[in-house]
Amino acid sequence: MRTQVAIIGAGPAGLMLSHLLARAGVESVVLENRTRDYVEQRVRAGVLEHDTVELMKATGVGERVQREGLVHHGVELRFDGKRHRIALSELTGGRTVTVYGQQEVVKDLAEARLAAGGTLLYGVSEVGLAGLDSSAPSVSFVHEGRQEQLDCDYICGCDGFHGVSRPSIPEEALRVYDWNYPFAWLGILARVAPSTEELIYARHDNGFALHSLRSPELSRLYLQCATDEVIENWPDERIWAELQTRFATEDGFVLNEGPIIEKSITPMRSFVCEPMSYGRLYLAGDAAHIVPPTGAKGLNLAIFDVRVLAAALSAAIGEGDLGPLEGYSETCLRRVWRVQHFSWWMTSMLHRFSIEDLPAGPSTNGAAGQSIEDRLQEAQLAYTVTSRAAMTSLAENYVGLPQNFWDN
Repeated sequence: MRTQVAIIGAGPAGLMLSHLLARAGVESVVLENRTRDYVEQRVRAGVLEHDTVELMKATGVGERVQREGLVHHGVELRFDGKRHRIALSELTGGRTVTVYGQQEVVKDLAEARLAAGGTLLYGVSEVGLAGLDSSAPSVSFVHEGRQEQLDCDYICGCDGFHGVSRPSIPEEALRVYDWNYPFAWLGILARVAPSTEELIYARHDNGFALHSLRSPELSRLYLQCATDEVIENWPDERIWAELQTRFATEDGFVLNEGPIIEKSITPMRSFVCEPMSYGRLYLAGDAAHIVPPTGAKGLNLAIFDVRVLAAALSAAIGEGDLGPLEGYSETCLRRVWRVQHFSWWMTSMLHRFSIEDLPAGPSTNGAAGQSIEDRLQEAQLAYTVTSRAAMTSLAENYVGLPQNFWDN
């Protein structure tokens, strides 16, 4: 087999990259180890930045997100039993976020690629990358019981944190930054109407909670829990009781309850590898970086990566201009580290850190059950919801800084 760009991974990063390349007249083949049904059903991120939606609309895959996506003009911070709305659109010149599940983005992109005659191979195994530091890289794999080799000009690793792409780079060629947070998220999908029209980020003495949504009939909720927690310890009744406690307000907020149709536990980590390329291999999305989900940035960061990468590959293949490819990693890492900081900041402000994980230990003179970390979080939250400058900073980062910010 032969193509110009081999793409490993048929998640939103790989499919969007293939879609953008096709629009520029560049051929690609997408390889995915899971089945199409699995990729299109797995529930992941659900908040799209303003520019992510605009890109989908501008490239012909935005019809359904415009029809079914839930546009949000604000977000709520909740602590000490009080609600505080951050007016995203008002603070950012009309920019918004849209609630639209990652699996729906994947469906839209896969349908568009197949309708355009794109090559998507699902269920591949034994994927191996070769010739990365040569001008003739290739990908070997097994598909439908046959050993195959895909020769190409470039390889793009969009296969996530646990994929084969990043491990194919020699360890000495990468610098890795990695931090595991001392807590996890217990997430549920419930068949019940959302209790809110905008996302709620709640800080409580019992831990963080998030109320998101997927549709007028589906609610997505999260609870901070221990890293070694197991689902069996959380029957439905306990989950709802804890959610009611963490979302409670002085004005009597009531959380809608309903059948829980999915439960999962997600570890929290910050991860970046530098550079995001090696020879003819280019990494994008979770293959190169992971952010804690508090800032709703993972999918959006991946889309930014492939937007830059598609333009760079098009310049290299179509015009012989290698400059954008040579600058790909540096260009993307500027945004990666900005987003890492925002995600870390949101996470650190809203989650309860256990005493043994505090860098300086608890205050011996503080209120019962409170640490210096708790008091610092309270001060940060109070400032964030009273200072217009602080609210603007949160809003700008949450909806996504505009493209011209990164062009400067």
